[in-house]
Amino acid sequence: MKNMHFNRKLPIPKEIKEQYPLTASLSKIKEARDLEIADIFTGKSDKMVLIIGPCSADREDAVIDYCERLAALQEKVSDKLLLIPRVYTNKPRTTGEGYKGLLHQPDPERKEDMLEGVIAIRRLHTNVLANTGLSTADEMLYPDNYRYLSDLLAYVAVGARSVENQEHRLTSSGIAVPVGMKNPTSGDISVMLNSILAAQKAHTFIYRGWEVETTGNPLSHAIMRGYVNKHGEAIPNYHFEDLEHLYTAYAAKGLQNMALIVDANHSNSAKKYDQQPRICKDVLYTCRHNRHIKDMVKGFMIESYLESGSQKIGEHVYGKSITDPCIGWKETERLIQDIAELQ
Repeated sequence: MKNMHFNRKLPIPKEIKEQYPLTASLSKIKEARDLEIADIFTGKSDKMVLIIGPCSADREDAVIDYCERLAALQEKVSDKLLLIPRVYTNKPRTTGEGYKGLLHQPDPERKEDMLEGVIAIRRLHTNVLANTGLSTADEMLYPDNYRYLSDLLAYVAVGARSVENQEHRLTSSGIAVPVGMKNPTSGDISVMLNSILAAQKAHTFIYRGWEVETTGNPLSHAIMRGYVNKHGEAIPNYHFEDLEHLYTAYAAKGLQNMALIVDANHSNSAKKYDQQPRICKDVLYTCRHNRHIKDMVKGFMIESYLESGSQKIGEHVYGKSITDPCIGWKETERLIQDIAELQ
C-alpha cells in the first residue's frame, strides 16, 4: 500500500518567477529597502525595525488594506522606524491540524491546492510591494520553497520549532537579507546562537536537487520569543536579566553584527496578545538604561491586524485573524507612534 500519492509536479521557482515576474522598478524599490534594513542590523543606522502584521495572511484584500495603512504610518515615523509587514503565508501547526496558511489553502474554506497556493503567495507579496512600497517578511517553514519568494522578501524568520533543523540553518546561510533565528520552545539560547553561527558560515550542501555553495549570511540574528517550561507554562525572556544574559552569551560567540528582535507575543505574552504594547515599552525602558542592550536590540516582532482578537474560519469578519489573536489597528497605530517617541 502506498502511503504517499504524488498528485502532480509543481513548477520550479524559476518558472513561477518567469510567469509572475517582479518589475525592474519594484526591484529597485526592494533593493533600496534592503540596504536600509541592512544598515539597521549592522549598526550603521540608529533606527529600529518593526516586523508587524497578522499572525497569518489569510486573505489578500484585508492584508493589502492593512499594509496600505502601515505605509501611510511609515511616512510619519520614517526618521525613527522602518516597518516591515508580516505577510506570513505558511503556518506551523503543532499537531498538524488546522489552517496551514495561504500556501496550502488560498481559500481557507476550500481544500488544499499547492499550485494555486504558490501562485497566491507570490502574488500577495508582489502586490503589497506594488501598492505600498513596503517589502515584506515571511517565515521560512519549508526551506525548499524559499526560492519562490527570494526576490521579494526583505526579512525571513526561522521559527522556534525549526531553529534546530540543519536544512533551515544551511539555507539561511545562502540568503542575502536578515534571517531571524527564534529561541527554541525549550528556551535554550545556545541552540539559537548555534543556529546563528551556522547561518553566518559558508556551506556546501544539496538544495532542490542541486549541489550549492553559500557564502554565509552576516545578517543572521536572534529573536527572543519566550519559552515553555516542563510544566507547559509560558516563561517570558524579554526582561532586563534575560537580555543582559543574552548579550553576554552572544558576545562570547564572537558572532557578526550582534542583533536581537524581541517577539512581543507568543510565550513572551503567554499569548495574551493585548500585552504586546506593554512588552515593547518594557524593552525600550531597558534600552534606555543599558547601552549594550540598546545597541543589540534592533526592533520588535508584533502580531497585529485590522480587528483585535481572532475568529474561527467561516465567521468572515474582515481583517480579523483566523489563527492567533492580534491587536487591532487602533492599538497598532498608537503602539507604532509610542515606539517612535520612546526609541
